[in-house]
Amino acid sequence: MLFPKKNIEIEEGDFYLTPEGYKCFTEQYHLKRGYCCESGCRHCPYGFDKKTGKSN
Repeated sequence: MLFPKKNIEIEEGDFYLTPEGYKCFTEQYHLKRGYCCESGCRHCPYGFDKKTGKSN
């Protein structure tokens, strides 16, 4: 599935660093982006379940 590319300004609260040093995007960021990427993101506000491949 192709998604439209748009530049999103990163603001405070859009992500945090995990103990392993990875960026983890928050629900705030996902809502600004405006769509589900279907990657099973930890804070997905769209309800996507990677195990079933469906949104709730």
